[in-house]
Amino acid sequence: MLELITTLGPIRAENAAMVLPHEHVFVDLRTPGTPGHGQADPAQVIRVMAPLLAAARNAGVGAVAEASCVGVGRRVDILRAVSEAAGMPLVAPTGVYREPWIPRWVHEASEERLADWMIGELVHGIDESGVRAGWIKLSAGDAGLTACESKVLRAAARASKETGAVIGSHTINGAVVREQLDILGSLGVDPRRFIWIHAQIEPDARRVLDAARRGAWIEYDGVGWPAPDRAGSGADSDAFYVGLVRAALDAGLAGQVLLSQDRGWFDPAIPGGGTLRPYTHLIERFLPALRAAGVSEDTLRQLTVANPFTAFAR
Repeated sequence: MLELITTLGPIRAENAAMVLPHEHVFVDLRTPGTPGHGQADPAQVIRVMAPLLAAARNAGVGAVAEASCVGVGRRVDILRAVSEAAGMPLVAPTGVYREPWIPRWVHEASEERLADWMIGELVHGIDESGVRAGWIKLSAGDAGLTACESKVLRAAARASKETGAVIGSHTINGAVVREQLDILGSLGVDPRRFIWIHAQIEPDARRVLDAARRGAWIEYDGVGWPAPDRAGSGADSDAFYVGLVRAALDAGLAGQVLLSQDRGWFDPAIPGGGTLRPYTHLIERFLPALRAAGVSEDTLRQLTVANPFTAFAR
């Protein structure tokens, strides 16, 4: 039976509500080894972040996929504490970010060791936190995969095949996504177990829709942020994202689209955690914009409930 693995226990399809597939609670974009990297007072993070997650829960969000993996300050102890305080299930990641955020031990580890590490976190739990990872998060260089990033991807493929976990990759270049899908395909991974994170940044819509036609999830996760800087995008961010969604729907790809905001988050490098962004823009502003553009309630439920549950459940 398919279940969404979260910090507050598994969620089954019959109990699923809206899932935000790409948000952050705690993230440190300083490179590993920087003094203070990933360090914060959990009580302060709870005070700052729990109300934002509680507001999202009250607005109708049933779970949030947290996208801060190893390399950008993953703190599963903090995720669990904030989740419990807010009553919001979080889907915690295993996996590793891209260069130059890849820790030394990952560079030194074999593909087999990395695969075993991911499998262990997905099956048994992350360290002593009592939290099982719910998905695999990684990334790729903008110009192509480095040798280490490729090794991490191959290890993720092994872990995905072993556990059924989805692989999500921060990749902003459609040609690199094609490279990733080719590698995963050569290793026997179903493209339906791959999420192209930040697909909205690729300026060639054909590349995005081609990835979806191959079976990959295309994730438009900048909702509420300024539209990517490209000719003809216009000043209205919501209108830009409505256009992306309408294009996918018109191409018959409603079953491949994920929507999120890439919002939050507590940054320990900035006093007080920095400037925080609520998780409710999608509900309060963007879904009404989609309704006004003629998107039906059934399709909205597919995009916000059925699709993300199917993508992340295992």
